[in-house]
Amino acid sequence: MNLHEYQAKQLLHDYGIPIPRGEVADSPLAALAVAKSLGGEMCVAKAQIHAGGRGKAGGVKVLKSLAEVEPFAGSLLGKRLVTVQNAPDGQLVNRLLIEETLPIARELYLSLLVDRSLERVVVVASSAGGMEIEDIAHHNPEKILRETCDPLLGLMDFQARNIAFGLGLSGEQIAAFSKLLKGLYRLFKESDLSLLEINPLIVTTEGLLVALDCKISVDDNALYRQKNLAAQRDWSQEDVKEANAHEAGLNYIALNGNIGCMVNGAGLAMATMDIIKLHGGQPANFLDVGGGASAETVSKAFKIILADPNVKSVLVNIFGGIMRCDIIAEGIITAVKEVGVQVPVIVRLEGTNVDLGRKMLSESGLAIISADGLTDAAKRAVASVTA
Repeated sequence: MNLHEYQAKQLLHDYGIPIPRGEVADSPLAALAVAKSLGGEMCVAKAQIHAGGRGKAGGVKVLKSLAEVEPFAGSLLGKRLVTVQNAPDGQLVNRLLIEETLPIARELYLSLLVDRSLERVVVVASSAGGMEIEDIAHHNPEKILRETCDPLLGLMDFQARNIAFGLGLSGEQIAAFSKLLKGLYRLFKESDLSLLEINPLIVTTEGLLVALDCKISVDDNALYRQKNLAAQRDWSQEDVKEANAHEAGLNYIALNGNIGCMVNGAGLAMATMDIIKLHGGQPANFLDVGGGASAETVSKAFKIILADPNVKSVLVNIFGGIMRCDIIAEGIITAVKEVGVQVPVIVRLEGTNVDLGRKMLSESGLAIISADGLTDAAKRAVASVTA
């Protein structure tokens, strides 16, 4: 789960991390009021969406006078901002973060993330802040600094100093950076984060360290114990189908293809998408209905898949163990009748009560294509969208 920048910076503030003065606004008048409260003519306005590349897309701007605030806010609020990360549809801008401007001497990059291969929290830093970390790795790999944290000992003082020295900090900045990094590590662990990225971490002309921008992602699997963070989730920033699937307790990820997939089990779902690709098709989604879904859940899953206008056929691939094939068949029949499906539905059933499930589908009177196996199902699904 991603947080907005203003939410992430509030967390930084709570852990003693220096951030610019500012407030969030949801209307042009509110934006102007915040700008005036900062006490100067200049300010920075930032669109609050869950996507990078806001600056290049016109979502971040230094406003040189108060007269510019309302027109700029009006041009973004209530509109969809399209960036390189959320094209082609973009995301709705409901809020702007209005902040003070600061005199910048240097820009640094700093992040904490989970390295799954090492099963450790890793600190990544670079003196080339302001750039995307991928660009730094490609063009200036020698500028990337890493420290791996021991799961028991955590981030050690010498590791924080190593990073500070590598960034070219000196004097009192080293102690300030060490304190900042230790605070970030504590925030990362206590909030069950999967990513904490500050880009840039600036050094002001007065030599102070300030987090100018911040991106935070929370581990979805830990939200049950991070209720305060879970309550901050902004569903307007997420795919409507994914939001509906989350509410229904389904694992759904929207993709760009035209063959809808409904499968029980994440591994089988991945294999289904792979075999669709193998035979020249494009999956429209990942959807795992789980091992114990009811007919009602299957019906909801079917409706979510068909809510995607790009879906031209649906492939249902179920291996019935805990999930019985007759329950799946009942859910498919219910959904097809309620939604009024106008696209081909290809079903591959195997496992518990498979004969009963197939019998229910064949006697339903609906245009449902029964496949003999996974390969046959994939070929039929691809053929149905290319015919």
